[in-house]
Amino acid sequence: MKTAIYPGSFDPVTYGHIDIIERGANLFDKLIVAVLLNPSKKPLFSVEERVELLKAVTYDISNVEIDYFDGLLVDYAKKVKANAIIKGLRMVSDFEYEFQMALINKKLNPSLETIFLMTNAKYGYLSSSVVKEIAQFGGCLSEFVPDIVAQKLMEKFSR
Repeated sequence: MKTAIYPGSFDPVTYGHIDIIERGANLFDKLIVAVLLNPSKKPLFSVEERVELLKAVTYDISNVEIDYFDGLLVDYAKKVKANAIIKGLRMVSDFEYEFQMALINKKLNPSLETIFLMTNAKYGYLSSSVVKEIAQFGGCLSEFVPDIVAQKLMEKFSR
């Protein structure tokens, strides 16, 4: 069975992430969307909330599992017996960082491949940071995130 991991913070999950999830799920027998617990970041949503939102927006993709991890991605990949890492790329600047990470991961685990998927052009500008800023100022989120995510964002910023 070919298994891939799509890691990220997903704070929050956007239509750009969902596009990569759908396309990645078509390439592998199993796709694990793995929320990274990064102690250096201050996420808006807890890891549990991010996992629940991801489950809600991927419930209809049968070969997608949602999980979370901390530590090295290569260690997590070994634990879940993944063959590949999927990374979405929006801009050239994304590639520079992700290419470096792919080389490091390859050095740490030579059998683990990194697959880069270019974002759909209609999501090239989209980031979780931009979505949070729009939500903070009460902007319309319908073009950027599913309704359930928009609702949760509005709840966070209405406090």
